[in-house]
Amino acid sequence: MNVFLARHGRPLISITILVLLFTYFISIHPRGLTLGVVTAWSNQGTALALLAVGQTIVVMSRGIDLSIGPILALSNCVASHLVDGTPAEIALGVVAVVLVGTACGTLNGLVVVFGRLQAIIATLATGAIFSGLALIVRPIPGGSIDAAFADVMTWTVADTIPAAFLVIAGSALIWYPIRKTRTGRTIVAAGSLENAAYASGLPVRRAKVLAYALSGFFASLGGLYIGFQTLSGDPSIGLSYTLNSIAAVVIGGTALTGGVGYVIGSIAGALILRTIGSLIFFNGIDPLAQPFFEGMVLLSAVAFGSLRLLRITHRLEMFK
Repeated sequence: MNVFLARHGRPLISITILVLLFTYFISIHPRGLTLGVVTAWSNQGTALALLAVGQTIVVMSRGIDLSIGPILALSNCVASHLVDGTPAEIALGVVAVVLVGTACGTLNGLVVVFGRLQAIIATLATGAIFSGLALIVRPIPGGSIDAAFADVMTWTVADTIPAAFLVIAGSALIWYPIRKTRTGRTIVAAGSLENAAYASGLPVRRAKVLAYALSGFFASLGGLYIGFQTLSGDPSIGLSYTLNSIAAVVIGGTALTGGVGYVIGSIAGALILRTIGSLIFFNGIDPLAQPFFEGMVLLSAVAFGSLRLLRITHRLEMFK
């Protein structure tokens, strides 16, 4: 039991907080616990949850992706041009959007690994480029995304479970098989002991490029999902998503120092942030106060992680 809590304690805390917040949200919602309410709630957090998964993978490799919001915006704008028409055209449009996001992420990885630049600088620069491309693709909000396909992706499956739940679960399931591969294990190893990983002959460079490529992939899915909700594209849609994705990662228990990451925890962190926004609305609090409450949650998560790190460091010093 102690071993289980040591390994999974941090994401369990995030999940517990999410359950408590969601319970309170349902208790004050005028319609209570209905399928429509749960579907709307899950739709609000899906895009951020997808980005949080991608950001988690990068952070586990001891990196950071400040371009994840701009990639989302670019993907959203591309979707507003291509995800419409016949079923075949829609399918090709979705593939094109995913390829655009994955290509952007791969470019980030190549710049960081082979350009030998700090991730924070490299992705800040590429993020500016991707934001510019989004403005070129869609100078002002608009475009069109197939409404029937969007309804399928944002409503329910057989009137029993929100489609967003399946999207979120699928994002987690994509990562876990990859983590079992040699390259996936190297992502985690590079985040904890990069020099040792190099010395062991692990494909560190390939693993880091893959981490950023996956970040771009999940950002493209996030851009698509926002398009399904708005049926249009907006080049400014990603402005808040970068920092919120990092906040979700931290709240979910992933260490920004790398080597430790919890995809499920990050998903819970994303849903926590979106639930806070809903609680602010239904409690009649000024929406401008939302960043304050989100900041307090993030600060608490960082403080908890720091205290845990200090406690571990103190225990190690006892054996010196």
